[in-house]
Amino acid sequence: MGSRFAALFGIGLMASLLAGCDSDSTDASRPPAKPEELNVTVVQSDAGAPGKKVISRGRVSTKSGEILILEPDGSVSEMTLDSPEGKDAFALTEADLLMLNENMQLDLSGVPNMGPVRARGLTAQEKALADFRARTQPLKLNLPASFTAEPKDFQGATVKAWPSKRKSGDSLIEVTANLRSGVDADTAFAYATCALANWADANGTPYARHIRTLRDKRNGKIVVGSVFTLSGKKPMGLTVMTTKDTLQECKSRGIPAA
Repeated sequence: MGSRFAALFGIGLMASLLAGCDSDSTDASRPPAKPEELNVTVVQSDAGAPGKKVISRGRVSTKSGEILILEPDGSVSEMTLDSPEGKDAFALTEADLLMLNENMQLDLSGVPNMGPVRARGLTAQEKALADFRARTQPLKLNLPASFTAEPKDFQGATVKAWPSKRKSGDSLIEVTANLRSGVDADTAFAYATCALANWADANGTPYARHIRTLRDKRNGKIVVGSVFTLSGKKPMGLTVMTTKDTLQECKSRGIPAA
């Protein structure tokens, strides 16, 4: 967090110096009252593009010594000036001074280096996403240990891909599986999942996430329609299918993959 505040502190420092040069040292009038808080602008590097600069807003309380920073994701980070984070926020590195010198065309060569600055901590959103990822479990076929597959139960499955409207969006896949009448829902979903895993493996896609499943009867058969998203990177979700692992489980349980 310190690096992004360095530009803020340096700008404030230079503004104070410039203001001091313009003021009349012989003016004996009473100085203006200290404001309760200062509105500041924070320039920081975008985590996704280090060369890109992003502007955030913040407030510094002049009475309580508290700093409130509005993060780019909308969350608010709080700290006090005398805390390790607060001290770190106003530390200056040589790189920060060079950046100010380049952007503002100022000669800051005489300002001493304030020492190393620790890496920025996680925002509230980043912490929440990390906690969510920690809860992710691999998708398993919900079948009892005593399950025995009956080949006549599985009567064909088709897979259809729906193109994503986003350029980098995950692929949307619908699996339609036909099963003999009387097959339970867990076996039907397992059949659809195995058909998807086989299709995903053939297309070189390592991950999938289940969206929804509809179950119906048609011509004396059970028809299951399951929708998944396929992804080249592990997606967000409490349950994520890993193609290779699912195919191995389908084989060991005797469920066909087509």
